[in-house]
Amino acid sequence: MRTRLSAAALVLAVAALLLAAPGGHAADNGEWSVHPAASELGGRPYFYLSAAPGSSLTDRVTVANKTAAPLTFRLYAADAYNTARDGGFAVRTQGERQRGIGAWAKPERDRITVPARSSVTVPYTLTVPESAEPGDHAGALVALDERVAAQDGGPVAVGVQRAVGARVYLRVNGPTVPALSVEDITYAPDTPLVPGTGDSTAVISYTLHNRGNITLNPRVALRAEGLFGRTLLARTLTKIPSELLPRQKIRLTERWSGPPHLDWGEVTVTATAKDVRESAGVSFLAVPWLLTGALLAAAASTAAWRLIRAREARGT
Repeated sequence: MRTRLSAAALVLAVAALLLAAPGGHAADNGEWSVHPAASELGGRPYFYLSAAPGSSLTDRVTVANKTAAPLTFRLYAADAYNTARDGGFAVRTQGERQRGIGAWAKPERDRITVPARSSVTVPYTLTVPESAEPGDHAGALVALDERVAAQDGGPVAVGVQRAVGARVYLRVNGPTVPALSVEDITYAPDTPLVPGTGDSTAVISYTLHNRGNITLNPRVALRAEGLFGRTLLARTLTKIPSELLPRQKIRLTERWSGPPHLDWGEVTVTATAKDVRESAGVSFLAVPWLLTGALLAAAASTAAWRLIRAREARGT
């Protein structure tokens, strides 16, 4: 029998967090938006700030309600990170530990009610600790709808809250060090038992690691060479995050259709960004399974024959 829980006992999932993209428009889900308050320079889709360790900044964030009823929000700051799935820009939930923007930025009010088709602007203070690491720190100012929408989650009801956040990009004064590495490359082929009887593919996986203290916009090239330096594959990859935040690492994969059935070579991944270029590779040996089985069987037969002959020789 399925168990249905009351709203107070819902398994809570905070979903659909919408964030303004760099250079885009304010974060907006159609019902409410969050953006920096208008300034003399005009509208800003996100916050871009600079400060020295030990200093404080003040700014204002606006939450606009586009619906015909008042909405109540929790207003808070959160740290940003790259998602493990695709490297997308995401922020911590309110209940998670905050170490950067989420710990340093404090809205003047943490709960606001915005009238229908109106907006509320709230000042906030961002205090940079003396111990703050120089370089880039990313986060967001988030307006979380207090309403919980029940969704069917199987044996229990799942409550979903929606949130919208305006990105915050802070650069703390001091030395900046760009550093990027390509790590843990793997090559996983999937070839038919008999060459020519099916499609062959290979999955190449690798990790991009931003080891520096500034945000990078990486570009990645994939190259495969066979025996005698023959070029088998040369491709500029497109499924790369536009922003790789400092100290973040992401695992990415690329599918290669039609890799060789019989070859010996190397796959190389090269990542470039501002003032950095790093490469790493992995060797591969492509041998058809049928041929491999035949060679193993021949080797086993040879070994058995030699063993028999050796026993016969000892018996004479």
